[in-house]
Amino acid sequence: MRRNIPSTTALALFESAARHQSFTQAAEEHSVTQSAVCRQIAGLEDFLSVKLFRRTKRGVLLTEAGASYARNVRSRLDDVERDTLDMMARGGAGGALELGVVPTFAARWLVPRLARFHQGHPDITVHLSSRTRPFLFADTALDAAICAVEAGWPGTESCFLMDESIVAVGSPALVKPKRSLKAGDLNGVPLLQMSTRPYAWRQWFTSLGLTVEGDLAGARMELFSITTEAAIHGQGLALIPRFLIEDDLKQGRLVELVKHEFVSDRRYYFIYPEQKSDNTALALFRAWLEEEALRYRSAAPAG
Repeated sequence: MRRNIPSTTALALFESAARHQSFTQAAEEHSVTQSAVCRQIAGLEDFLSVKLFRRTKRGVLLTEAGASYARNVRSRLDDVERDTLDMMARGGAGGALELGVVPTFAARWLVPRLARFHQGHPDITVHLSSRTRPFLFADTALDAAICAVEAGWPGTESCFLMDESIVAVGSPALVKPKRSLKAGDLNGVPLLQMSTRPYAWRQWFTSLGLTVEGDLAGARMELFSITTEAAIHGQGLALIPRFLIEDDLKQGRLVELVKHEFVSDRRYYFIYPEQKSDNTALALFRAWLEEEALRYRSAAPAG
């Protein structure tokens, strides 16, 4: 059955005009005339039976329907461009994986190890996309993801990578490490909060048998990388997984508030949709990642 879709030329010109809010700039970007852009967009509007732009004295403005369609078209064109570039780069050989990752985990743990995977599988390209919030694979172009979650997701397969051992740290100027801690010791000391884990400090204090006023207060940050830098620069105490800050601890940029490690309810998993389980590139990456995680767990000191 013939697909009911407009021409890619019309879609590309529409996306460009929508992005620039200008037919003239779209024409310049695609090296065509402005009248050609007008004809293509008019044809697209006829095809859809929907007005995508409003003509004004100052130029063109997207209608509400046009703005919504532009977002979807841009996403699909990005996917087509990515797949095309992959095919051009590989010459039809090998494969590519789109991997969603927790940003700081990727930067501090995964990326330093990826060279070993590429050495063994030079024909497989691994693309990394940041993911900090829950998502559905069906809404993305991702083949798999590495997430810190409590368990796997319905309709997916997963493999365990590691637990998350949390330590409280701060800059040497702010913290003098001690073997014991009282709630009163924290009066006036700012706490850095993770926006995705609003009760982290309360859970950590509870694990020590402490109740601390203001444990939910403090500057909120979304990424561990940002929280780590804020702690290094003396802006407050932070709760961070040890494996993300091992170098900072060794080099003295951060020190532990107290010798206590708390295993959170998050565990790091490699997760992918069930229907992708027979993907050869994915299977090879999973096997390599499991081996790397096992090597890390075996070498990690006991908490």
